[in-house]
Parts: sequence; C-alpha cells; structure tokens
Amino acid sequence: MITSEKKQAIVADLAKDKKNTGSPEAQVGILTARITEVTEHLKVNKKDFMARRGLLQMVGKRKRLLRYIAEKDSQKYLDLIQKLGIRR
Repeated sequence: MITSEKKQAIVADLAKDKKNTGSPEAQVGILTARITEVTEHLKVNKKDFMARRGLLQMVGKRKRLLRYIAEKDSQKYLDLIQKLGIRR
C-alpha cells in the first residue's frame, strides 16, 4: 500500500497545486506507484489472482486517464510519460 507521505510527494511533483490530488496527472502518478508495488508483490506471489485482477484494473484506469490527457494536451502527455517512465 502506498504511504501518505509518498502520495503527497507524487502529488506535489506532478500536480499544479499540492492539494489538487484529483488532477489527472496526479492520479496517473499515484496509480503508477501503486502498479509498481503490486507488480513487485506478484513477482513473489505468483498465484495471487486477486492482486493480478486489481493490477489489471489499475493499468486500465491509468490507460484511460492517459488517453484523456493526450486528447486535452499532447505535450503534457509526452512530458508525463517521460517523467514517469511509462511506455507509450
């Protein structure tokens, strides 16, 4: 589970305002951190199918948010995926 300190650091880094956790950029950053944690969990626990299902849901949600950002501002999208290290 992502800690609140880590979440605040991600929001401060990506969002326009440090209290604006609802911005799409902040949501993508938080989802990316959660996806990384669940991926590490699944490397150890290969048969945890509920975690795998949750991971797929998070990846889908992040994909939809990234599509929304790309439609609104393509340069912001490119900057965000470069900053987070996400493939296109």
